[in-house]
Amino acid sequence: KVQLAESGGGSVQVGGSLRLSCEASGVTDRIYCMGWFRQTPGREREGVAAFDKNGGTFYADSVKGRFTIAKDNAKNTMYLQMDSLKSEDTAMYYCAADLVLCGLESESLFNYWGQGTQVTVSS
Repeated sequence: KVQLAESGGGSVQVGGSLRLSCEASGVTDRIYCMGWFRQTPGREREGVAAFDKNGGTFYADSVKGRFTIAKDNAKNTMYLQMDSLKSEDTAMYYCAADLVLCGLESESLFNYWGQGTQVTVSS
């Protein structure tokens, strides 16, 4: 199994930046895909960014050019650098991983989830 732990959320003003971290533990050498989803009250989780073991990276249109996903294999840690933040980026952000599938279309593609970290962007 895989365990995921997020950190780095917080409050920031519009136009500011935050970096989220997600540390993976367990059978990390079997992870095929890691990604970030976000959720606001009353809405489904939406995919934000992801990368697979083959080097493919995926971004939601709403964050392209503003968010960057990265990884540090030595630390088993994934990052989400969020720049030029907007109020609509306010959400609970979740780290996700899967051993087989990858993509942003649905949270059902991922079997492993962190507890989430809150990001609040205010004007």
